[in-house]
Amino acid sequence: MIDFTPFYQSLEDTALEPLSATLPRLLEQQFSEKRHGDLPRWLAALESLPNVKPVGVDLNAAAITVGNADSCTPESRQQIEAGLRALMPWRKGPFSIHGVEIDTEWRSDWKWDRLKDHIQPLHGRTVLDVGCGSGYHCWRMAGAGAELVIGIDPSPLFVVQHQAIKHFAGAHGTFVLPLGIEHLPPRLAAFDTVFSMGVLYHRRSPLDHLMELRDALRHGGELLLETLVIEGGAGETLVPEGRYAKMRNVWFIPSTATLELWLRRCGFRDIKAVDVSLTSTGEQRATDWMQYESLVDYLDPADNHRTVEGYPAPRRAILTASRP
Repeated sequence: MIDFTPFYQSLEDTALEPLSATLPRLLEQQFSEKRHGDLPRWLAALESLPNVKPVGVDLNAAAITVGNADSCTPESRQQIEAGLRALMPWRKGPFSIHGVEIDTEWRSDWKWDRLKDHIQPLHGRTVLDVGCGSGYHCWRMAGAGAELVIGIDPSPLFVVQHQAIKHFAGAHGTFVLPLGIEHLPPRLAAFDTVFSMGVLYHRRSPLDHLMELRDALRHGGELLLETLVIEGGAGETLVPEGRYAKMRNVWFIPSTATLELWLRRCGFRDIKAVDVSLTSTGEQRATDWMQYESLVDYLDPADNHRTVEGYPAPRRAILTASRP
């Protein structure tokens, strides 16, 4: 079982210290074999990883990098690859671990490149990454100088994947917890920066999610929001009837102007749309490390500007905003 003691120790003498009293039992409940039947297999894969000195850690490379093909023995590299492959599918990345190249479904570095020059400097900041997946962006935030990065995602597989990378790279102030934002205390007002990327459209009540994000921020803190949008004016929103791009749990896809309105209604200020981009099949695709369907399978083969259901193809906006 993963020991979260270092996480609790990182909260001492910070505005987040109250979490040490509320989270232990919750983490025990969320991260249990009774809830997740595959957890013993994933933990066994984590335990199988060899101990190799973390030489040459680079958190600012496109692929989070530890060492290279010459930094461990061929036998150890085979063990590393076998252990990491036992944690497939890998969706967010990429990573390069002692010469083992994890080619993830998402080129998450492309998203980071689109947003990194538009956010307030992360140096010395306490950061929350909501829906963080395996924690790729948590590593990039640490590489940008964040003092403490807490990623939350309900999937225990992503928690184990992050632990696997941490096994080789070290902690660097990053922690990934098997939680959703609804598990955090309300009105925490403790984070300097909050990221929510690829989450809003999965929420049946998007304004409630925006208010949860706002309440996690300290006054003056910054929100970085990335989500699906449609083209259109203020007030326009797509509500898919059934699935969207084969996803069951897509509820609301607003126009960028509508999203800005939602943010204003939730009390945010200094709202800026810094990027709007169509998702390409180069950025999201099946790989040897994620062998299921991906974006190309979600698009109409006769018209890649439409999903298989006939809706506009995935378009994503990045917005920044602040809490007064």
